[in-house]
Amino acid sequence: MNNRLQVRFRFHPLFTMVMLLSLATGHFLESATLFGIVFLHELGHFGAAAAFGWRVREVRLLPFGGVLVVDELASVPLREEMIVALAGPLQHLWLIALGFLCRFLEAGDPEWWSYFIEINAVIALFNLLPILPLDGGKLLQGLLSLGLPYQRTLVCTVWVSIVLGLMMTIIAIWPGGTGQIHMNVLIVGLFLLYQNWVSRRHLPFYFLRFLMNREANAERLMQKGTQARPIAVARQRKVGEVVKLFMREKYHPVYVMGSRGTIEGILPEQQVVDTYLTHQNRSCTVSELLP
Repeated sequence: MNNRLQVRFRFHPLFTMVMLLSLATGHFLESATLFGIVFLHELGHFGAAAAFGWRVREVRLLPFGGVLVVDELASVPLREEMIVALAGPLQHLWLIALGFLCRFLEAGDPEWWSYFIEINAVIALFNLLPILPLDGGKLLQGLLSLGLPYQRTLVCTVWVSIVLGLMMTIIAIWPGGTGQIHMNVLIVGLFLLYQNWVSRRHLPFYFLRFLMNREANAERLMQKGTQARPIAVARQRKVGEVVKLFMREKYHPVYVMGSRGTIEGILPEQQVVDTYLTHQNRSCTVSELLP
């Protein structure tokens, strides 16, 4: 509980820049509206995370949403991560409904309520794009992890994000009918492209965190009851290659196979993980772990 009370809300420099530009061009009302919508969007994420007992350290506000800085990283059920990711965009449903209601009742300036409805729809749909760190990128990563090993999931998601970020940047500067550069799209596209290019270098760290949480995840899966998904590997396969086959929501006993297809032994998943985490034994083969 104390951890949740110490949560910090911090403006990302990109958010600050957008706000200052809006103020400088005389769009104070639009800036205040954007801030309020983004704040409520992020409160949706924070509320869902807090309900699951996540340890949220910081909330970073971006012009199109935000990012929760949490201690949990692939250490909680996938269902929880998907719900937390969706909680932000779902905030916009009741906000849009509120906008339509107020415009129907003629409560205030109808043009402002039209802008309110439009900006909510834009932020909601934009956040559902399959690009990290947007909510759609997190949903894509979760869906891919259902069918791919987690290490491959990380690689695929970040490269999809890089390609889409690059496409967004190209679209922003591509000469269209007006020949104008879409500056907002360009700034956001460059930001997403940069973020994912940097994240690409951090993938080994994310995967290491995933392995460090495997024991706790295995206990969770055993408590609720799950079918094991064996991995059959040749006796000469290295431990570092085997752990890259592990899937997020599966428990994997490792079957060590001989040259004629015989089973030489079965290794518990955690023994393979522990060997990998000791660093000096990452290059050993699975046959060396057999008794």
